[in-house]
Amino acid sequence: MNVLPFTKMHGAGNDFVVLDLRDAKDPSPELCRALADRHFGVGCDLVLGVKAPRTEEAVASYEIWTADGDPSPQCGNGARCVAAWVVRAGLARGPRFSLDSPSGTHEVDVLDGGAFRVALGVPQFAPDRVPLFGLDDEQDLYETEVGGARVRFAAASVGNPHAVIEVGDVDTAPVAEVGPALQGSGLFLPTVNVGFVEVVSPQRVRLRVFEYGAGETLACGSGACAAAAVLMRQGRVERDIAVSLPGGELRIEWPDAAAPILLAGPATFSFEGQFSHAAV
Repeated sequence: MNVLPFTKMHGAGNDFVVLDLRDAKDPSPELCRALADRHFGVGCDLVLGVKAPRTEEAVASYEIWTADGDPSPQCGNGARCVAAWVVRAGLARGPRFSLDSPSGTHEVDVLDGGAFRVALGVPQFAPDRVPLFGLDDEQDLYETEVGGARVRFAAASVGNPHAVIEVGDVDTAPVAEVGPALQGSGLFLPTVNVGFVEVVSPQRVRLRVFEYGAGETLACGSGACAAAAVLMRQGRVERDIAVSLPGGELRIEWPDAAAPILLAGPATFSFEGQFSHAAV
């Protein structure tokens, strides 16, 4: 039986199995499911594969797979972990470099204390860019019925689709009920992530996210960017805020509507190992 070297990492508790795919094939859906299994595998929210760069300015590229083995276009916490991985592997040229993701090329800054800042791109809100189906006119808030209840939500894309629901108390938000219901509503692609955000002050919000392919996670970097962008656009919070998630705190900056949104936070190495499985 073949063995597969891997690195286990996390960003604010959002955890990943990172694979070096520069000279290896992509993992099959079966292998992704085996790696992600928290009882019989390594355990993770997502699988990340580091590859050779696709563009001249990048030092590496990466692919993303859900715990079910489906490809994913974006992962903010994963981007920071890939950044830390390429720095440790000696692939990065100085404290600023670029990475290619499935959704584009992202500039990365190495910060103090094991943190990284990633430019995830310019947030998009138009229904055809999120995408959002059956609603042609762009609005700050939309309304629908899911699970017998009326839900008001905002919609945004930061390379992947997000629904953002503001709540009075994030601790009591119906994440496990409304999250999957909105994913299956037909308004979005089934890959939408659903965030529940509580505004604490103009400088801080609290957030929980129900992610596609993983359920509720301890942190979602792209979800933090989407929630921040929605609230910044509405004038509810400042352009540089802290986002508190169950697994830790992220920092989001969005200087203006035409600028890329910036995600800063930790990237932590947990351990390395070799995985033995028939699917390797």
